[in-house]
Amino acid sequence: MKTIAITIDEAMLDRVDRLAGHRGDTPNRSKIIRAAVAEYLARIERAAEEEREREVFRQHRGRLRRQAAALVKEQAKP
Repeated sequence: MKTIAITIDEAMLDRVDRLAGHRGDTPNRSKIIRAAVAEYLARIERAAEEEREREVFRQHRGRLRRQAAALVKEQAKP
């Protein structure tokens, strides 16, 4: 693990400190900030992956539509 320095406004730092104090353990700013950064990164990465998947669907929309129609037609046969 590396130690870094960040700049954070006092209001946000107060919120972090309040949260740390409510956790029932020794206030640990670093742990809270690491968790927040990890959650943010996961959200951004998930959004990027979803966008890549949407692009694949957009690129293959016609073929997917034809394949779906063929499957429905096949399943409708008696």
